[in-house]
Amino acid sequence: MIDRNIFAILIISSIFLSCCVTQEDKKNEKIYNLEVKNLKILIILMPENFRDEEFKIPKEKLERSGVSVIVAGLQTGEARGMLGMTATPDTTIDNISIDEYDAIIVPGGSGSPKYLWDNEKVHQILREGNEKGKIIAGICLSGAVLAKAGVLEGKNATVFATPESLKALEEGGALYKKEPVVVDGNIVTADGPSSAGRFADEILKLLASK
Repeated sequence: MIDRNIFAILIISSIFLSCCVTQEDKKNEKIYNLEVKNLKILIILMPENFRDEEFKIPKEKLERSGVSVIVAGLQTGEARGMLGMTATPDTTIDNISIDEYDAIIVPGGSGSPKYLWDNEKVHQILREGNEKGKIIAGICLSGAVLAKAGVLEGKNATVFATPESLKALEEGGALYKKEPVVVDGNIVTADGPSSAGRFADEILKLLASK
């Protein structure tokens, strides 16, 4: 009987906590909805081996907050994540106008070094966005993309730490911070998939202040 009572209490507690979290999330999203309507975000997606959470979580949070999200691929066709998620880009990076967007987000993943680190077209988009005061955000290994594009010079930033990614930040003039999420002006960086939610929240905060 005691075990059953304990089990019942645990179930009720779990439901209560779940409801509290849900209500808090809704409260936060309602606040963001008041601030960031009519904004448009660009997500640059590599064709394979992007990290699923780093794409999915920010995209869904932004969309729930009333933000229009456009996904630009390096090429046409379906993209596939490291964990099996698939996504079809709305357009390609060759067909975008930076002036239409308020922020540019680059998810990471194991494909980032191959597809993004030395992609001059992506670098050009990031540089132009930065020059025009857009929010520039990179997570995981794609923090190195921002560094290689030249938008992290003199900026505090984080990255999924490998010898290569840390070298990229150093060579790009960034000040590496061993933290989950770092915001410096219009730049947001995060260290990996476990920080995807906070990464999205910091982007929303910057959007709300525009």
